[in-house]
Amino acid sequence: MTKEIPEVFSGTVEVDETYMGGQWKNKRLRTKRTEPESKRGKGTTKQAIFGILCRKSEVYAQLIDGVKKKDLQPIIQKRVSRGSTVCSDTWGGYTGIATKGYVHRMVDHGKKEYSDLKGGHINGMEGFWGYLKRNLVSRGGIRKSRLKYFLGEYVWRYNHRKLSLKNQTIALFNLIANGKTGVHY
Repeated sequence: MTKEIPEVFSGTVEVDETYMGGQWKNKRLRTKRTEPESKRGKGTTKQAIFGILCRKSEVYAQLIDGVKKKDLQPIIQKRVSRGSTVCSDTWGGYTGIATKGYVHRMVDHGKKEYSDLKGGHINGMEGFWGYLKRNLVSRGGIRKSRLKYFLGEYVWRYNHRKLSLKNQTIALFNLIANGKTGVHY
């Protein structure tokens, strides 16, 4: 599932970042004794995830080390074709993306803006983060080392959500049969 990712998006895309890692009150006692309390936003010890959602159909997400301009913009340039409309929030990591050949639409969540009159919003991407987090919470917690696999699974599930369960199963068997899994028997 983690190998089947969309190539390049075009048209109107939404970009956003989020953090995974659970609430401090739910951490293991061993973790609370050895690590400082994780705070929100800059300086957090949680894992950052960056995502791109094409409004036509699919989503792409990956674990990232940081959420600065140097971390986010190369991913956008690799995954989104020039001339596309990039919708984001006002996070500084997206500043200057318009100079790289994109139309940039922003919403300022701090001012309670969630959409503009020209269709600029990141509600679809926010919806995917909610979908991902709800499903991971139902697992009862996962190891940070395995987060990339769960992320890949839920990206795949989201991208194939319109298929019936039977067709999803067939698609998975085709992935295995074509050797895209990296697993050798």
